[in-house]
Amino acid sequence: MEARSERDFELAFVTFADRRAGALVVAASQLFDSNRDQLVTLAARHKMPAIYQAREFVSAGGLMSYGASYGEAFRLGGLYVGQILKGEKPANLPIQQATKVELVINLKTAKALGLEVPLSLMMRADEMIE
Repeated sequence: MEARSERDFELAFVTFADRRAGALVVAASQLFDSNRDQLVTLAARHKMPAIYQAREFVSAGGLMSYGASYGEAFRLGGLYVGQILKGEKPANLPIQQATKVELVINLKTAKALGLEVPLSLMMRADEMIE
């Protein structure tokens, strides 16, 4: 499904339910980040297990996230700013991306969805919210 604005979210979730989708992967998007609480609420209302790109969704009640650490990305950005302030030309700086990837699981949400998180997945998690 494609969502171009937050007005598209409700219809998307109704469509998921009609099509009996078993789960949802929410892609990285400024639109989704800006409407995090609405997406998490809709997923809970429709009893839709969902995985998101950032831990902030899990902190807001989402089931799980797997993605680059925002903290790591901001740290790298800060290093760039420091180099530029010291006189380095931005064009001379190498392209970098965050390499730390985090798995965060919300066990309370899993329980509310009637899901049992396998021990093997819990052992790989960087953080579990209870």
